[in-house]
Amino acid sequence: MDARRESEPTPMKTQTAAERKSERELVVTRTINGPARIVFEAWTRPELFKQWWVPKSMGMSMLSCEMDVRVGGRYRLVFSHPAAPQPMEFFGRYLEVTPHSRLVWTNEEGGDSGQVTTVTFEEKGGKTLLVMHDLYPSKEALDDAIASGSTAGGMGEQFEQLDELIVTLGASAGLG
Repeated sequence: MDARRESEPTPMKTQTAAERKSERELVVTRTINGPARIVFEAWTRPELFKQWWVPKSMGMSMLSCEMDVRVGGRYRLVFSHPAAPQPMEFFGRYLEVTPHSRLVWTNEEGGDSGQVTTVTFEEKGGKTLLVMHDLYPSKEALDDAIASGSTAGGMGEQFEQLDELIVTLGASAGLG
């Protein structure tokens, strides 16, 4: 293989990696094809968030998305699924908001078993290394989340949808 080809960007899709780091920690990473400021906006602007958060293959619909992205602000996401008799709600509050680099929020719908999620955005060469870190209150809480499939199950598809949105947003802004 010649050196020129090795240095060119590869057209392959980026992979999402999920790893249990300890008894209470799950870390998901992916490189997103766009700058950190656009990736951050996709996580903090409801009209963008709604376009990628729900994995299409799950058959779910996002009924509402409320986000007050500031320290102490709250979020509330409501989903429906044909197999669920009632809508499902996910909610919590933002603990840290550092534009374009870091978000930290609580996941309060699980009561005492809810995790704290930290997402970091590190830009490198026009791409963003996205690291999502979930810290659960106990080993059992993480075990239960993994067993239910609610942790990393749809993350690969979610982040693929995010990547597609970012590429579209970047192209429309002349950044692609």
